[in-house]
Amino acid sequence: MIESLARALVDHPDQVRVERADDRGATVIMLHVADEDLGQVIGRGGRIARSLRVLLRASATAQGRRAVLEIVD
Repeated sequence: MIESLARALVDHPDQVRVERADDRGATVIMLHVADEDLGQVIGRGGRIARSLRVLLRASATAQGRRAVLEIVD
């Protein structure tokens, strides 16, 4: 879900990559984008990043899990 949303936001969708890691009972989703697309994923004042985190958290909670989104430069 996060990958498809990020691909829709950026100018270089082919450079979007998502990695998943488990850490102490939580799933950590690491979102990698091109350097020039970083601002588009974070958004003005971090609004888009916050929205992506809310969507991820809601989806994980519905499945009885915990998830965290990290945007990696």
